[in-house]
Amino acid sequence: MALYIGVDIGTSGTKSLIMNEQGEILAESSTEYPVHMPKPLWTEQDPEDWWQAVKKTIKAVVKTSKAKKSDVKAIGLSGQMHGSVFLNRQGKVIRPALLWNDQRTAAECDEITKRAGGREALISMVANPALTGFTAPKLLWLRNHEPKNYAALAHLLLPKDDVRRRLTGEFATDASDASGMLLLDVKNRTWSKELLSKLEIDPSILATVYESEQVTGTLLPEVAAELGLSTECKVVGGAGDCAAGAVGNGIVKQGILTASLGTSGVMFCHSDEPQYDTQGRLHTFCHAVHGKWHMMGVTLSAAGSLQWFVNQLCVELANKKGADPYKIINEEAAKVASGSEGLFFLPYLAGERTPHADPNARGCFIGLTNKHSRGHMARSVMEGVAYSLRESLAILGELQVPVKEIRVSGGGAKSTLWKQILADVFGQKACSINAEQGPAYGVALLAAVGDGAYKNIEEACKATIHVVEKVPPQKASQKKYNEAFPVFQQLYVSLKKNFADISMLK
Repeated sequence: MALYIGVDIGTSGTKSLIMNEQGEILAESSTEYPVHMPKPLWTEQDPEDWWQAVKKTIKAVVKTSKAKKSDVKAIGLSGQMHGSVFLNRQGKVIRPALLWNDQRTAAECDEITKRAGGREALISMVANPALTGFTAPKLLWLRNHEPKNYAALAHLLLPKDDVRRRLTGEFATDASDASGMLLLDVKNRTWSKELLSKLEIDPSILATVYESEQVTGTLLPEVAAELGLSTECKVVGGAGDCAAGAVGNGIVKQGILTASLGTSGVMFCHSDEPQYDTQGRLHTFCHAVHGKWHMMGVTLSAAGSLQWFVNQLCVELANKKGADPYKIINEEAAKVASGSEGLFFLPYLAGERTPHADPNARGCFIGLTNKHSRGHMARSVMEGVAYSLRESLAILGELQVPVKEIRVSGGGAKSTLWKQILADVFGQKACSINAEQGPAYGVALLAAVGDGAYKNIEEACKATIHVVEKVPPQKASQKKYNEAFPVFQQLYVSLKKNFADISMLK
């Protein structure tokens, strides 16, 4: 029996699963770890936490599935994008990794844009503008603010690729994840020599770039022994979590989009050719599909906004023994009319990516009255995230990207109410599929392709993934949201200067 493991190294935790050749999941395991915030809008993690979580969850799925070591043929890795793991010449971590939602690098983004010769020139080199979440600004931040650490730097890896290094000893990445570093020539799927030269970055610190299904190495003997696997077990390129999640949702051909409600929210569409938003509002990255691309918009705090609401403003529910705070919140929100009776939430708790690219943006409740309840606030959080994702959908419309089907995924999509809100705000059916494991499932399929179980990832997805539910929009709610959406958009415009002023306050 051939078995395949998929591992997703996320922001809040790591999830691993094991499946057979038919895509049937035999076991799953997950574990959590902390995010450290040494200053407001700074986010860091210890790469050692990822490694311990990966080992723990892989051993758990191997044990639960009763897999023989010779049966596990390959492992696929997915992970949070943009994060920076800084290693010295001995392969030791120099400092905690800076994460995708860290906002400390605004000055470095300006520096990159200037060195590149302007925004348009930068987009022509790497398909995207400089944004605080990307990896290149983090590297320049290290150079500008921690010169001793920069002097010791020998390798720069993304989160999942540091795990790969520990598994195989190889310094490798894949084109989809590398796209988010702002150092890759996305069109040609290789490092941009031109930009690296302008930024004075030594290309030797960067990993070798593979396609997502290609084999990058096999397990080291000591690692294989600890995990209960064989040294013949392959590790494929894998993918950044957005591309991996898209594969796990079957987004491997044009016309199908996915709206993901994870910690961040992502609107993701496949493209057979590299397409660009000349204004840089959407990202253009390499897809996990060999030789293909994708466009995506990102809301930095999606399900993360609801998590913040529950943990910070509903403490008694979060601490109530035996209670599911999210179930209670959803029930209360479902009793509130569409539009939350004029209450808006701007989900900019960690700044915002699409379409504003503004690290100074702040989360807000706007329109509060003494009529509004906790249920109103919870519903407005869900609606605010949906509006933010609709802004990405609107840009795709401007670019004439075909949208035939929208599939919803991520933890937030488990909410029946939130799924209905998405359908009503988008004005399109919100579809669910049979596979709910997202990135981990996507890279397990890539592992199967890399091992030869399928000819390509398109064939793998066709064989294993299908739509099981379609939630249509409700006309009355859709009308309300169409009227409210321009108001939501204008709120950011009205508050932009205030956000900048607030960011200067200590």
